[in-house]
Amino acid sequence: MHCHQDLVSFLSCGLILAGVWHLVYHKKSQSSYGRYMACPPPARTVPARLAWFLQEMPAFIIPLLLMLTTHKSTIMGKYLLLATFCVHYFQRTFVYSLLMRGKPFPLSVMVAAGLFCSLNGFLQGHYLLHCAQFDDEWFTGYCFKIGLLLFYIGMAINIHSDFILRNLRKPKEVIYKIPTGGLFEYVSGANYLGEIVEWFGYAVATWSFPALSFALFTLCFIGPRAYYHHRFYLEKFKDYPKFRKALVPFIF
Repeated sequence: MHCHQDLVSFLSCGLILAGVWHLVYHKKSQSSYGRYMACPPPARTVPARLAWFLQEMPAFIIPLLLMLTTHKSTIMGKYLLLATFCVHYFQRTFVYSLLMRGKPFPLSVMVAAGLFCSLNGFLQGHYLLHCAQFDDEWFTGYCFKIGLLLFYIGMAINIHSDFILRNLRKPKEVIYKIPTGGLFEYVSGANYLGEIVEWFGYAVATWSFPALSFALFTLCFIGPRAYYHHRFYLEKFKDYPKFRKALVPFIF
């Protein structure tokens, strides 16, 4: 398969525009899932574990299929970068989704998320395998090393924060509690901060417009959610730590 550069540019710009649209459209309220579920809830919902599994899986499967059906390149760093992308979605599909506890998802939200993961999985996979031009020195350079380091630091923060949130409540408990430990000592959205760091690290490692567009979309999509979580905690708990910020320690 040859590089479809126009399609890559179109999808990359589309991610940025979608992120900006979400940022503006949800300025006063968040997407209707989880604690922000509309009341009464939508008529069509999907159990949370099944919803997360189905919506995240395309972002793992599609790049994997592209790798398996593409003529092997002599530049193995491309496969390492794409495998890094797949590591995140393997964890989200086969670990996070099966361990999580949460309210059922609106079917419409699951379908929209699944469509996004499908398009983004294709975009990142196609670009790296068929469009990206790396020389052998790239994979020993600072951008590659620093980017991967940021990615795995962010992933560790994300997984650890999810672990803390998952163990806040006992099974079948529905009350909200103040998360503590890890970066939750500094921000209300530690899990979101970790994922944002991941994808900006990935953008640095690949030094590509598609990866940057995905990182910007992630910031626009879950950054505001961290802010609303922070506001939720401040309103619900009188003893919520006043020095704790929403997303960026000591700043915001």
